[in-house]
Amino acid sequence: MPELPSALELLSTAVQALGGKERSGQVTMAAAVDHAIDTKEHLAVQAGTGTGKSLAYLVPSLRHAVRTGRTVVVSTATIALQRQLVDRDLPRLAEALKGPLKREAQFAILKGRNNYLCLNKINSVIPDEPEQELFDAFAISRLGREVQRLNEWASDTETGDRDELAPGVTDRAWRQVSVSSRECLGKSRCAFGQDCFAEKARAESGQADVVVTNHALLAIDAISGIQVLPEHDVVIIDEAHELVDRVTGVATAELTSTGISAAARRCAKLIDEREVDRLEGAAEAWHELLEDLPAARWDVLPDGVAPVLALVRDAAWNARTELAPPGASKEQGDPEGAAARTQALAAIDEVHDSAVRALTAFEEPDPAVRRDVIWLAAEDIRGVPRKTLRMAPLSVGGLLRTRLFGTSTVVLTSATLQIGGSFDSLAVTWGLPAQNSNRPDTATANGAQAPADGETVRWSSLDVGSPFDHAKSGILYVAKHLPPPGRDGLAPAYLDEIERLISAAGGRTLGLFSSMRAAKAATEALRSRLNTPVLCQGDDATGALVRKFADDPETSLFGTLSLWQGVDVPGPSLSLVILDRIPFPRPDDPLLTARQRAVESRGGNGFMTVAANHAALLLAQGTGRLLRSVDDKGVVAILDSRLVTARYGGYLRATLPPYWETADPEIVVKALKRLTAT
Repeated sequence: MPELPSALELLSTAVQALGGKERSGQVTMAAAVDHAIDTKEHLAVQAGTGTGKSLAYLVPSLRHAVRTGRTVVVSTATIALQRQLVDRDLPRLAEALKGPLKREAQFAILKGRNNYLCLNKINSVIPDEPEQELFDAFAISRLGREVQRLNEWASDTETGDRDELAPGVTDRAWRQVSVSSRECLGKSRCAFGQDCFAEKARAESGQADVVVTNHALLAIDAISGIQVLPEHDVVIIDEAHELVDRVTGVATAELTSTGISAAARRCAKLIDEREVDRLEGAAEAWHELLEDLPAARWDVLPDGVAPVLALVRDAAWNARTELAPPGASKEQGDPEGAAARTQALAAIDEVHDSAVRALTAFEEPDPAVRRDVIWLAAEDIRGVPRKTLRMAPLSVGGLLRTRLFGTSTVVLTSATLQIGGSFDSLAVTWGLPAQNSNRPDTATANGAQAPADGETVRWSSLDVGSPFDHAKSGILYVAKHLPPPGRDGLAPAYLDEIERLISAAGGRTLGLFSSMRAAKAATEALRSRLNTPVLCQGDDATGALVRKFADDPETSLFGTLSLWQGVDVPGPSLSLVILDRIPFPRPDDPLLTARQRAVESRGGNGFMTVAANHAALLLAQGTGRLLRSVDDKGVVAILDSRLVTARYGGYLRATLPPYWETADPEIVVKALKRLTAT
């Protein structure tokens, strides 16, 4: 191993080369990450906005990769952070450390296969859209134009990466030119294998010191048992507060009548017509069955469901048996036929596996310890009502403990990892043991059982603080005088309060609402009552709306969940953040209520462990939109009086940054007017 400067020496070199200045939190974090890598002890680091956490984990990671020749994987939740790392942070860092590291560090970005153009699919004529879409002339014309543009782009792009296409295209259009990993022929069997964009990205990642990926691909690598990521011994998880939700999303399956019919159509020219008819019959039986059932969680299989699920399972298995890939000699010279067969197999496998998963889930009679939560969802897809059976894991902690923490040294970081003043709440959902075993509310979380004695893994935690002086820069205002929020939308008193606050702020407001209905209602009411512009999520693409909001200080922007975590607007355009209510999960959310019940079955507090923790995390993310630079000042206004009147209020406030707190509206209005005047 080459002798290299220490991580802190490299950090100092990098900061100077990049024109920055030393930050104590960044130095502390870099030292802790370097120690975790050396000792192979997992680490959770809370690092507030402005700490410079990306540099704090990238420098030790590059040092480790260059010194040992082993790849480090960096996983993020958002495309924005991936782009920041690959387009800005890593290129500048590799150049700055080229001398001390004795070579220029290499890095790559790796995404799921369906994020890349498939050259074989572009050159085939296999349609992906259901036949009924052909009756929508407007949809066809738009779809056709987008696919035509994608075909033209395929000749120009060097990466085939969807995120580099501007302007973007709809998901429907992208499906015409991409494949999932299950649908892929494989490099050796594909006529375009040597030029495959996904294979090139994977090959490049295999030579990199640092590979940047996303939580979903990290989950696929762990869940599938198929190696997607290059060999690595260290994983850095940024935006770690989203890890459980992203892994749960990847591990969630669904079964619909349209999905079964689509699989049958894919098989139509490849297997005996009688087997296709059996699949179509199973799809029709599934559709008729679900039409008569209410949308709800299934704690037991409703009457009549098991025989139809068995019918779907057996029809899919028979089709799969006939679809078994033919010998290589028969496939040579017919890449289009091979692709059609592979895609049909992927569709049939998904139907079969989902039916089996639903049937076997109920072999465990106790829903509180069952592996999966099963529920029927009623949805509206492009104006067409549809019922979908969904299956999601009750907990992903065991999977992460075995497949992630059991195979690599893991560093988890985010601006929000402490909930109620402790790392334990999130740690247990990741499959790590609670550090404070005396807290019953963290003994289990999200339905996860605490690790058995023999499974305990070592980890440490660290809060490196924030460069912001929250108490001097921000006010946390809780409108204690307002009535608790009801179920009938925003009360007139709430609209009056919002109007008064925004008028005092002169616009400059980000309104975060618990539902799109509330955001739209507030927008409609206040546009006629304010002299400053109000934008609402859905008026345009979210990115475009955020840019308009940032460019005009008098503009306000109202929206819902994605804005709670996706807005980074430093400066005078954002002086006021309004939250209409505590963002508890919906009481009819089937997965979270099942997890809550599982905690209660083990003697824990289900409400605090699941619902309150969910709300606390979102509150911290939402209030964190206010201060994005050390010069920012402003007010966070929470209109839900329960934050100070309810017993759980103190627990939720302990998760928030240490703003100066008040419940006096006059103080807040005067402060906003002073801020606006300056």
